[in-house]
Amino acid sequence: MVICIGFFGNTNDVFSQETPERKVIQFSGIILNADSTTAIPGVNIYVPRKGRGTSSNRFGYFSMPVVAGDSIVFSYIGLKRQSIKIPEDIDKEDVSYILTMVQDEIALQEVQVMPYPTEEEFKNAILAVNIDAAPPLNRGNLSPQLLLRWAADMPASGNENFRQFTNQQTQQTMDRYGPRPMPLLNPFAWAQFIKSIKNGDLKNKD
Repeated sequence: MVICIGFFGNTNDVFSQETPERKVIQFSGIILNADSTTAIPGVNIYVPRKGRGTSSNRFGYFSMPVVAGDSIVFSYIGLKRQSIKIPEDIDKEDVSYILTMVQDEIALQEVQVMPYPTEEEFKNAILAVNIDAAPPLNRGNLSPQLLLRWAADMPASGNENFRQFTNQQTQQTMDRYGPRPMPLLNPFAWAQFIKSIKNGDLKNKD
């Protein structure tokens, strides 16, 4: 029994000598779009074989520990997946990358939606349409005045609501942390006011 224990102990020593411990490196970087103009937040950065990873913050920055020889995968919905391999003989303690990700275009198979079960029934229905019995087109509904009135009565779209909400947030931040504009202390406003008086713009024209 003692001989077997000593044998297994020597075997573990041999295996530990054959598989040296790999170097741990701090891997960081910034992820940008294809034009390198804006950062991409929420990109998944992970090592598939090890099951560890992280994600980029709202500035596109990420940082995570990796091991020399690891393959790091970058994935994001709508963008092409990319991978980077850390060299096994790297001599640095940290590595930084600036990665650009491009849009992933997927071409789907064409789908035809028809209101009839078969193409033959659809053709017969088209041929049976009586054009003379159709109501005439009301051109008055396309007048610019009527379209403008309808546009004024329509509720705001999602894009307009979002723009209004962000503008209100920006204004609240400026009022809370920044100086509030005061027209009475604006020298340019006073110069324009004096110029208007000299030109006689404020006189009653009646």
